Amino acid sequence: MADTFAIQRRKPFAAPQEHLPVGALLVLAMTGFTAILTETLPAGLLPQMAEGLNVSQSLAGQTVTVYAVGSLLAAIPLTLWTQGWRRKPALLLAIAGFLIFNTITALSTSYAITLVARFLAGMAAGLGWGIVSGYARRMVIEPLQGKALAIAMVGTPLALALGVPAGAFFGATVGWQSAFLFMSATTLLLFIWVIWKMPDFPGQPAERRLSLTGVMRTSGVRTVLTVLFLWVTGHNILYTYVTPFAALSGMNDDIDVLLLAFGLAAIASIWFTGVLIDRMLRALVLGSLIAFCATALSLALFATSTPLVIAAMVVWGLSFGGVATQLQTALADAAGDGVDLANAMLTTMWNSAIAAGGLIGGILLGHSGVDSLAWAALLLAAAALIIATTARTHAFVPGPRTHKFS
Repeated sequence: MADTFAIQRRKPFAAPQEHLPVGALLVLAMTGFTAILTETLPAGLLPQMAEGLNVSQSLAGQTVTVYAVGSLLAAIPLTLWTQGWRRKPALLLAIAGFLIFNTITALSTSYAITLVARFLAGMAAGLGWGIVSGYARRMVIEPLQGKALAIAMVGTPLALALGVPAGAFFGATVGWQSAFLFMSATTLLLFIWVIWKMPDFPGQPAERRLSLTGVMRTSGVRTVLTVLFLWVTGHNILYTYVTPFAALSGMNDDIDVLLLAFGLAAIASIWFTGVLIDRMLRALVLGSLIAFCATALSLALFATSTPLVIAAMVVWGLSFGGVATQLQTALADAAGDGVDLANAMLTTMWNSAIAAGGLIGGILLGHSGVDSLAWAALLLAAAALIIATTARTHAFVPGPRTHKFS
């Protein structure tokens, strides 16, 4: 690793390009995809991981929680700490973290060691998220920065849509440890790809680094982050424990099919969001929240009905697939020039919500039963809907967007 970084230091910096460097931007997209897939993979592997580690499913679910905690604790400090680093070595360090700690997870038979490995993998994700958006913008001239960021972030919603179905598929076919070994193999290829194809850029000069408190005080930023926390927490209360929840309708043996329906609907939502987001961001956010509330209510009332559960999963996918893009865009619009640190805050809040969802869901599952999960998700989503509906001036502004990522 040290030799690799030394080689990078000797190479000249790249210049911003007048065309989109799609290959390099897809490296960043794959980094985000790897971070999210590593995070969500255990949610589709809970029965197998619980058996392999000799713990309950609620404890196995905490492998998602500790990853999120590692990421949320690392995102802002590491973003601030590495602002002056060259971008390519910093990115390689984050990717190396995924490679090492996914491999340890795959080889571990100890619950304690698995938790530590998952926490450290989450810290690697926190570092990665602090790099991706700024890296993408530096690759191109200013008029292309918005498009470059859109390509760099495409891996995130895809991984959110496919992560748990992928886990369920691997769990049913090759086992949970092989699933993590497969992640390590793809991460090794990504590491080599970065060394081979990725341009390097200098860190940010001290005089251009923005204040964390200044960004947090920007009008609209706190509102978007609050909506994000409530919404994503509600989602993860259900999503982390979707396998035991599906058992109510007798679909525990068909969880991979159920989650595939969710994933395909989520991918459709990603496309729909991309088409409409610049013209009607507010309508997309409110419509998605309403659809998620309807999903949670349906699952709370009709959890034993197989057809209604399948329909609810499709609506759920349609409502949630575009959430990452919608909320990141709303936050960037509110933050203006503070978009880099705002993105680190989004990462921290998103992973706080994942951790909270896993923790709250585990407590509810252990003490109140699986029936309580949908009601808790509905309560949180309804609160997010109320806040988003009343916010019109600086967050979720009506009409076409007036700010750009660039």
